[in-house]
Amino acid sequence: MIREKSLVVYKNRPALVTGREGDKIIINGSDGEGRIKGLKVREKDVLLLHPGPCESLDFPGGTSADARGAWELLEGSSVPLRELSELVFGGFSPGEAWAAYSLLLDGLYFTGDIGAVKARSLAEVEAEEKRRSGKRQEAEEREALLDILRKGRRLIPPEPPDSAEEAVIRRMLQDAEALALGKTEKSRLLRELGWAETPQEAHRLLLSSGFWTVWNNPYPGRFGLSLSSARIAPSPPPAENRTDLTRLAAYAIDNAWSGDPDDAVSLEKTAPGGPFVLWVHVADPAASVRPGTPPDIEARGRGATLYLPEGGASMLAPEALPLFALGLSLVSPALSFKIVIKKDLTIEETEIVPSLVKVERLTYEEADGRIDAPDTWPDLAELYRLALANMERRLETGAVFIDMPEIHITVADEKIRVEPLKTYKSSDLVRECMVLAGEGTARWALQRRLPFPFAGQEAGDLPLQRLPSLAGSYQIRRCMRPRSLSVKPAVHWGLGLDEYTQVTSPLRRYTDLLAHQQIRAFLKGEDPLGEEELSARLAAAEAGASAAAKAERASRAHWIAVYLADMKARGEDRVWEGVVMEKKGPRGVVLIPALGLETQAALREDAQPNDRVSLRLGSVKIHEAQAFFTAET
Repeated sequence: MIREKSLVVYKNRPALVTGREGDKIIINGSDGEGRIKGLKVREKDVLLLHPGPCESLDFPGGTSADARGAWELLEGSSVPLRELSELVFGGFSPGEAWAAYSLLLDGLYFTGDIGAVKARSLAEVEAEEKRRSGKRQEAEEREALLDILRKGRRLIPPEPPDSAEEAVIRRMLQDAEALALGKTEKSRLLRELGWAETPQEAHRLLLSSGFWTVWNNPYPGRFGLSLSSARIAPSPPPAENRTDLTRLAAYAIDNAWSGDPDDAVSLEKTAPGGPFVLWVHVADPAASVRPGTPPDIEARGRGATLYLPEGGASMLAPEALPLFALGLSLVSPALSFKIVIKKDLTIEETEIVPSLVKVERLTYEEADGRIDAPDTWPDLAELYRLALANMERRLETGAVFIDMPEIHITVADEKIRVEPLKTYKSSDLVRECMVLAGEGTARWALQRRLPFPFAGQEAGDLPLQRLPSLAGSYQIRRCMRPRSLSVKPAVHWGLGLDEYTQVTSPLRRYTDLLAHQQIRAFLKGEDPLGEEELSARLAAAEAGASAAAKAERASRAHWIAVYLADMKARGEDRVWEGVVMEKKGPRGVVLIPALGLETQAALREDAQPNDRVSLRLGSVKIHEAQAFFTAET
């Protein structure tokens, strides 16, 4: 039984027994987190170190020389703690007992317990001394480097030498890098510096230290995305009966830099006064990428192809392009959507067939040249007239068109190129043909009661008074609600359609590929995925696609910040033209069309939406992907 005034160990700290209450003892001392007084504990929760009497816990300590001498005498043998105390300190008072137990806790020379304290071997002591010396040296180096960082000095030169010091620096900065890339939520280094443990602050530290340069884009990693394309190559399309549509002139129209053409359009001539027959030909990876196969699973995890200014990461392995992309060979396999359109622009019927097509690739600029030469290229001119008519139809059903300036950013060889995108007639042509294909396919699936991924959008709260021009587009965009995907059809408010789906980008979007898999199963008389399984796959794909979209937006903001910071570093004091989008009090949102950038700035009291203002660049925070401008008065 442990008596009053005994010395015990509680949570590896000394404690004094001050009394008893029932089967518990009462102790004073500390538990490593703070002082304790009158704590009631069970006897089994403490270790009796000395029977007392012990009057105080203010003990003098022993010396390391005494401990080493005792260890040399006892090497390889074991003794009770009392004998160790007498050997090292000359007695076994409560203070000396605690000092001896502290040697046991320290673990350099001795291990074991109170009943049998074992002296470690020479090899063990030397290894432990080496380890501790290394830790002391590392702590000293770390503190020196922390001091450098606190003073804002660069740690790593642009061309760092291969040195032991550099290795220490890089090792120390790794937890900050992990935080900047979203791999962890904590950073010991930032905590030691007194900085907020956020990805932005980690990014700032990595830039200021020289561990990263501005050419490190953290956002794909921060959103959990790979910068490598899918690796599992799909099989070539199997032999099957395909409708030969090579008689039709088919055009894949896209930006000049696009490298994965997955849709093309044709207009089939009909009798005068007859309906329009629009063909939308789409790449056919679902011919071999079947549900549950390795390429399908890999694509589903990505959700979409990642497009970044510095390059992309394809949803399907690059080997899929020569097999399925349209126009890369003389004749391409496709899944073709035949949409028969009445004169009132309503869809009469939709037919879907595996096909063979002969596709000509055109840039938007080339296609516009043909649209403007209807005598030479009547089919593209007629397709454009169809597109304009369909836009009018959708406007009448409440569709919303938002026309905001866009830019294209290219990053290569540590150079950034920012180009405002031109508007093209052929861009409207392609968009409306794709919308018709989505509308027609949604009806096709509904008529056949085929479980299908439908796209919908709830109505936004439109302003009572809509502003004109760019400010009006900004105003409407803020009212837009997110698109949703579901196995249940829904009205798509933004497009002005009662039912809609997306089927024209199966090389770029997994949900389109999933739609193709359902179509192909139906056409072959096979069992398609049920609604529950389809919903699960939609959810998985949308999670990946959402992360890709967020990473793309953040990456664009990052590269614009780097672009502007470089301008500022070179002393280029450019005046940027901005357009006021909205104004609240003395500040407002200003769009810089040349940068596709929205920023806030202090504005004149009389500034109104759509007013033109001149802006000068103030500061740039690359780690926050932000640039700040000042409006000239």
